[in-house]
Amino acid sequence: MGDHKEQPLRVGAAVRRRRRTLELTLAVVAERSGLSVPFLSQVENERARPSKPSLERIADALRTTAVELLAAADPACSVDVVRADTEVIAPTESSTRSLVRGHHQLHAMEFIGDHDEGREVQHRNDELMYVADGAVEVEAEGRAHRLGRGDTLYLTGGVRHRWRATVPDTRVIVVAVADHIEALEDRHRRGA
Repeated sequence: MGDHKEQPLRVGAAVRRRRRTLELTLAVVAERSGLSVPFLSQVENERARPSKPSLERIADALRTTAVELLAAADPACSVDVVRADTEVIAPTESSTRSLVRGHHQLHAMEFIGDHDEGREVQHRNDELMYVADGAVEVEAEGRAHRLGRGDTLYLTGGVRHRWRATVPDTRVIVVAVADHIEALEDRHRRGA
């Protein structure tokens, strides 16, 4: 009662909607992502669940982020409880779990274990990284920042960065203003 529907996220529908919005074929997304057309078709039809790296490749091909695709996977609820045992993207040594479902102004993700350190990301709006357990190293604006349990790092929108866990069983919470929000433009208008 009060919980969002007890079903796994339907990320395939979000992938299909985004692809169609951009007027792309499966073949174009396959070429951009390096994934096969049959696999992408299975994802869109909810017959296959992409791993975290595959979802990131799909998101890159669709000029969005995995967080945005996950957020668009479920309709927004004004009150929603996400239980601790909520299914992750793909159960592996490293996993990702959305802490907020639906299309909201904020996104929150929990990253557990290792993270793809070679993947540089840049988000349109501000984000906050909190190390719940373990330790990470974040490279942003040419500097390395070492964070331990309880530390936070704030990144202004537009800052290119990458991060990696430096100890096993690291757990990181990332909260970000959604990319569809015009916060960056609003900030520039206020400063002008």
